[in-house]
Amino acid sequence: MNVDFFLPWFTRLRHAASAGLLIALVALLAGSASALFLAALDWATATRLAHPWLLAGLPLAGFAVGWVYWRVGQPVEAGNNLLIDEIHDPKNTIPLRMAPLILAATVISHLFGASVGREGTAVQMGGALADQLNRLWPQDAAGRQRVLMTGISAGFASVFGTPLAGAVFALEVLAIGRLRVDALLPCLLAAMLADQVCLAWGAQHAHRALGALPALSASSLIAVLAAGALFGLAGRSFAWATHSLGRQFKTRISYPPLRPLLGGALFAVTVWALGGERFQGLGVNLIDAAFVGQLGPGEALGKWAATVWSLACGFKGGEVTPLFAIGATLGNALAALLPLPAPLLAALGLAAVFAGAANTPLACTLLAIELFGGGIGLFAALACAASYACSGHQGIYRAQRLEAPKHRPA
Repeated sequence: MNVDFFLPWFTRLRHAASAGLLIALVALLAGSASALFLAALDWATATRLAHPWLLAGLPLAGFAVGWVYWRVGQPVEAGNNLLIDEIHDPKNTIPLRMAPLILAATVISHLFGASVGREGTAVQMGGALADQLNRLWPQDAAGRQRVLMTGISAGFASVFGTPLAGAVFALEVLAIGRLRVDALLPCLLAAMLADQVCLAWGAQHAHRALGALPALSASSLIAVLAAGALFGLAGRSFAWATHSLGRQFKTRISYPPLRPLLGGALFAVTVWALGGERFQGLGVNLIDAAFVGQLGPGEALGKWAATVWSLACGFKGGEVTPLFAIGATLGNALAALLPLPAPLLAALGLAAVFAGAANTPLACTLLAIELFGGGIGLFAALACAASYACSGHQGIYRAQRLEAPKHRPA
């Protein structure tokens, strides 16, 4: 018997077993962290709704979070952008402190009423926890890239209950015009397992059925493309405004803890003066409203402004769920102008505004399918593609690289 014939196969099996165990551990850590975070977020939201006066504490809460990040959190202040940078150019292990810091900071932001999301928290926890496993399984640069990507996919998938979108998001978000298909299998496995781990802990996710959808005709095709273009412009304006206002805060206020202190004070006064309590938190209330009634453009504009301000002045969380709310309410408002049902436009807006803001049309198409059913697939693909084409090259993630321009001159 030629033993040398079997040695390469044993080596491959050993590597596959090691990789499988690593993926399972990433999924276990990220899914459990997301379950803990979702439970804490539910508590914070319920407490804030039961005690509206907590908004008065937003400035001091912002100061406390800003001070902690200034003193011990500067190495992880970049958040999602730090993860993306490390995947592009692996250098240093992500500090473990990223996970507890972003978890606590996000829960505090929601408890006191800032308009922030949850995706950033889950992705940062997943990435930071996954990177710690490199200490047990030392990886080369390419291997570490894949581990970080599995952490991102596991975090995204488990916090939203969308494993397909989570896997593709990790492959697509790194660069405009390039998809990292070399990491598809580990990211898909990590996303699926993390979602199941999160569900096993008792987490629940909102998935909606849209009912009967219109036939794809010339008029509906034009309407979807027009809506997608508007969704892309909304995502583009959100990214531009958040980055621009954030730079203004940093330029004009040199002491970091003062930015959320002053920003939180103005936010609280504005909410009380204008009756804008519905714009606090994730925006799930606005998403729900977009699927059951007719809304005006003020809902989308209000959530846009509240989220841009909250993120720019330094509150932690993420952009995605507020972008869902902006997109859903904008889509609902467009039903007065376009020949499509309001629930369908709300669903398309939910996915497509995020697609434009993050430059991730494929992930957002899959997200729409997972949230609303397979029937929306073609509509979502068209809307997300149009949004992506119209959103420019600056997205919500500054570390995202440009591999290929969206438009080439003839």
